[in-house]
Amino acid sequence: MGLVATGVVPVAAGFFGAAVLVVAVGALRMREAYAALEAPVLVLVAALIPVSDTVQKTGGADLISAWLSGAFHGLPPIATLTAMMAVAMAATPFLNNAATVLIAAPIGMGVAQRLGLSPDPFLMAVAVGAGCDFLTPVGHQCNTLVLGPGGYRFGTTPGWARRSPR
Repeated sequence: MGLVATGVVPVAAGFFGAAVLVVAVGALRMREAYAALEAPVLVLVAALIPVSDTVQKTGGADLISAWLSGAFHGLPPIATLTAMMAVAMAATPFLNNAATVLIAAPIGMGVAQRLGLSPDPFLMAVAVGAGCDFLTPVGHQCNTLVLGPGGYRFGTTPGWARRSPR
């Protein structure tokens, strides 16, 4: 990870190398690594990679980023980043968070380029926004499973704070 952070190794190669190293030193067995892979998520991501590619090649990402950059034009960069994160947050409940990143990342890059800003913060905003599906009780399947037993609901007070002590 240090080599990736310093730019010595590309990100993809660094993360692949780290994964191989974790298995090579025995911190994780191959059987456990394969068991951790979720087939529906892999199929969804594999199916959405061509969709993401198509959105880019047909000009859909450019069209959406042109519309968004027009809507965000004149706003301070932090407000534009917040809006881009909100766009990713709005898409995540309907898609898997990885699928949201595949679709929204090219749009975020296009918005940044059209506004003359660095694309890196926009990509991070998309990634954080896509990960925010955990913020609501029904945003992610894990949250929905513990919705009843955990006493969760929409609101500002956590479920554990409302329950009477036993």
